[in-house]
This record gives sequence, C-alpha cells and structure tokens, in this order.
Amino acid sequence: MNGDWLLRGRDGRLSVYQSSGDAVLCRAEQGPGGTWTGPRKVGGEQKLHPVLALGQGADGYAHLVSWRPTAKGESGLVHSTHFRAHLAALDWNPVGHPDKKGDRTGWPAVAVDAEGRAHVFVRNAQGGVSLLAQKEKGGWEPWRGLGGKGVQDGLAAVTGESGRVELYAATPEGVLYWRQEAPGAPPVLQDPLKAPVRPGTLHALATSAERTTLYYTGTGGELCAWRPGGEPVTLLPAAGHGPVAAVRCELDGHDCTLLAQRSAGGRVAFAAYPTELESAGAWWTESGPRLTVDARVCLATDEDGRVVAATLSPSTGQLLLTRRKDEPGLALEAWRAV
Repeated sequence: MNGDWLLRGRDGRLSVYQSSGDAVLCRAEQGPGGTWTGPRKVGGEQKLHPVLALGQGADGYAHLVSWRPTAKGESGLVHSTHFRAHLAALDWNPVGHPDKKGDRTGWPAVAVDAEGRAHVFVRNAQGGVSLLAQKEKGGWEPWRGLGGKGVQDGLAAVTGESGRVELYAATPEGVLYWRQEAPGAPPVLQDPLKAPVRPGTLHALATSAERTTLYYTGTGGELCAWRPGGEPVTLLPAAGHGPVAAVRCELDGHDCTLLAQRSAGGRVAFAAYPTELESAGAWWTESGPRLTVDARVCLATDEDGRVVAATLSPSTGQLLLTRRKDEPGLALEAWRAV
C-alpha cells in the first residue's frame, strides 16, 4: 500500500484499508471508539492487482487507486471514492494509463487538494512521473507528464496546510520534488535533493502552514528529515526497513511529530519530537508484541485528538490497535486485536 491506510472519517470513525488478493477490503469502527466491523469489499466486483494507493481530503473522503488487468500483459488504473466508512464506496472507475496502454508502470500515489480533487501520480515508462487530476466539477483532466528521470517506486504524495499538492520521488541521485504554485495548477519540478536515499523509504507530512517535511532513510541506515529549501537533518538511526509512519499531535501541550516503524526486532518503535525542531533530538521506544516481517504500521488521531497506532500483517490478516492513554507523556493502552 502507498499512503496512510488508517483514516479518520468526517464522522469521527476510524477505518482501515488493505489490499487482499484481487480486492480491497475496509474495516471500520461502528462508532467513534467503538467495536469494529468485519472486512468488507470496496468498489464492487472488479478484480484488481495487489496494489493500493490512498489519499484523504479535508472533507474526510477517502480516495483509492489500484491497477486492474485489462488484457494479456496490459493493465489500467482505477479509482474509487469512499465518502463514509459505513457506506458502500463508489464502484471502481477506469481512469486510464500514463502511457495510454501497457502493463503496470509503478505504484501510484494519491493526494487530495483543498477543493477535494484527487491527484494521482504514477511512474511512466520513460522513468518520469505522470499526473492525472480530477476536475473540480467532475471528471478528469488529461494525463500530464511532469518530467523527472530514474524515478523509483515509493512515491510520497502530500497535501500541505495550504491545500496545495506536493510530490517526492527517490532516484539514484537523490530526491525529486514537485509543488503546486497555485491551486489547481499542475505541480512543478523544483530543485532536487542530492543525497543517498534508500528507495521505498519516503514518507511526507505537512508540518507547518507553508512547509512539508520528507522523512527518508539514507543508504547508511540513518533516518533523515528534509524540508525543501534547506538541508536534510539526521534524526536517529532507522528502527527498521521501509518508510516510517508519521502524524502531528499534541503531547503535553506541545505540537509534536510522532514517528513509528516496525523495528528490526519485530516490535513497533515510536519516537516523538517538537514539530520541525529536529535539533531537540529523538529516540526510539518499542511497544507491543513481535510482528510478522510483512507487518505495516500506521498512525492517526481519533476524534478526541488522541494518537492511534495500528499494525496490519497481510500474511495473517491480523490487525492490532492501541491508543494513547489520557495521561501525561506518550503512554499507550495495551495492544488489542481487532
């Protein structure tokens, strides 16, 4: 999956999305903080490849994108919108291919702007990035090439607090960065970051009114934070492989960024620090049971602003959840199976 898969809807309920075989499944709280439903198929009976990208707008609507087989050796992208987790999502809608036709070209990424328009990014056959954006009054703009070369899988799409969409992509030379200059405009390629980056480790988060922060792992195993226009900062050694999960939250009255990652030992490691103040330092604290190698971690906040962490193991289907306790610090409730 690409993007946050633990989401809070506009009604306060949390939901979880996962790719499962040739379908996408959703589980959701019956009510905020309540019991959970069983897995339900999203988007109808369309058979999909095991690929899922997610994005969520300020309206709380979830936008899902996947690849579907169309002919022998060929595939096309499909899109669905899920307005509320307890309702049925829209059926999968074919939205085409960045090269008009062909097989899968890469894992898509999705971001949703302030007007609720989904922006779908995917690597194209030329090794650059292509964009498909929704129109404000329905339908889709034509596919647009955004440039770039040597783009690797693991695109990180993010919407800033301004409501404008941004994209980060790893290459053998470092990180490419695109940003919308105006609402509704196509994102424009900016100055790149030249740094050694492990592909598949990018995660982006809106961290202030004007800036987003990219988290990535360097080739030496260090977890770094980078805001375009500045230099990357090493936070601490990465706890494990793959991208971190990140969420902004209030801890003891302070605006903090909480990071989580499956550690090399198999448990969930957490680290928190004042938002955009990497110089304050951070350190990992492990929590919960040992997880399978394929387990993923995601973070969100509930309707009361409390941090919620979830782990999902595709090989076993096990979903575990914990919440922050109502007490100082980052004390968590016992992990429980959902």
